[in-house]
Amino acid sequence: MIAILIGYEAVVRLVWPVHIDFNEAIPIAALGLAVNVASVWLLSGGRDGHSHSHGHGHSHAQGHNHAHDETHALQTDLEDHEHARGAAARDNNMRSAIVHVLADAGVSVLVIVALLFGRFLGWSWMDPVVGLCGAIVIAAWSYSLIRDTGAVLLDMNPDRGMADRMRETVETDGDRLTDLHLWRLGPGHLGAILCVATQRQRGPEYYQALLRRFRALSHVTVQVQKQ
Repeated sequence: MIAILIGYEAVVRLVWPVHIDFNEAIPIAALGLAVNVASVWLLSGGRDGHSHSHGHGHSHAQGHNHAHDETHALQTDLEDHEHARGAAARDNNMRSAIVHVLADAGVSVLVIVALLFGRFLGWSWMDPVVGLCGAIVIAAWSYSLIRDTGAVLLDMNPDRGMADRMRETVETDGDRLTDLHLWRLGPGHLGAILCVATQRQRGPEYYQALLRRFRALSHVTVQVQKQ
């Protein structure tokens, strides 16, 4: 909505130019840029990009447990770990704040340049043109943020690559993954519900051990179906 309002105002000023007091506008724009730069610095200092889950919380299962030895061997053999990637690992709250002030800072730079050109060269039309650029920038990052947060609200799969690798990991020795639901719990934390069909005497602990390499899985539910 703000992008639309800014774009509308910019078009109006292109068609019907207004007087600009450059001596007042330039210092205000410079002050706005300083505030945005300070905000980016403060927000960047508070980020923690290395927080990952290293445990499996409250896993549930249905089926019979007949594979204790096999499970123990898997737990000792699986040493490679995979973490969440892309949208699954982002902190959308911090991202929205940082991208917001970064966009404001970039637009502030353009505004200062436009005001300087208008002040010394008389190019007053640059002010509304920069306004249109700012509206486009705001609309672009807003769309991206709405798309990603909407996917979280709808419990959409945040990492299709991880889902494929989980399927490859589980579907061995004739086992078949009949259902897989992967969703985002928080930045770098995923939940998963799996249904596995097998002809072997394997309990849910066996498949939980197989999935232990995926460190982003903070909550795993496994159901085993005997064929």
